[in-house]
Amino acid sequence: MNVQYEPDMQAHATDVVVLVLAGGQGCRFRAAGGQGHKLDAVVAGRTLLETTLAQVAASGLPWRLVCPAHDSPSMGDTIVRGVQVTAEAAGWLILPGDMPLVQPGSLRTVARALQAKVAPVVVPSYLGQRGHPVGFAAAYRQALLCLHGAGGARSVAARAEAQGQMVVLPLQDAGVVFDVDTPEDLALAEVRLRTVGAQHQ
Repeated sequence: MNVQYEPDMQAHATDVVVLVLAGGQGCRFRAAGGQGHKLDAVVAGRTLLETTLAQVAASGLPWRLVCPAHDSPSMGDTIVRGVQVTAEAAGWLILPGDMPLVQPGSLRTVARALQAKVAPVVVPSYLGQRGHPVGFAAAYRQALLCLHGAGGARSVAARAEAQGQMVVLPLQDAGVVFDVDTPEDLALAEVRLRTVGAQHQ
């Protein structure tokens, strides 16, 4: 995968930081006939990762692109890296880099819910399906730092739900549940992005 760290916005201790994860192997994409790493695939004139980052940047929230270490490319290890370099943040929004349709307003809404202390873990949903970004308050820093493996932060969110410390936040944004796993997903993202672009011309 050919990605580089982008300069992130200056974050303060009161900020919720978006961690855009460039981890994972993209095995399902290649198994379905895709070429190369899926985050490098082109959609609507930009790479998939660049498209997701553009949505994040438009939210106005501080963010960090987190690339995996060569010896530990899993989502769990990538989250750990992101939390380590933003350890003083008030919370984190965990967003996989293959979600190009998530709306900037959805990121802001999840961040505001964390800042308002609606719950220490906030999960957006669309038509009853849970998605991303999943928000974690600073109280969950240590739990996130203990992650390892391909499961990402699902185990932490599950424990929070069992303890009554998670809220599901319904949003009118299909992008929170849309990720690119196959070339067909990539083609659908292309259609939706171009449709939105045409509507704004």
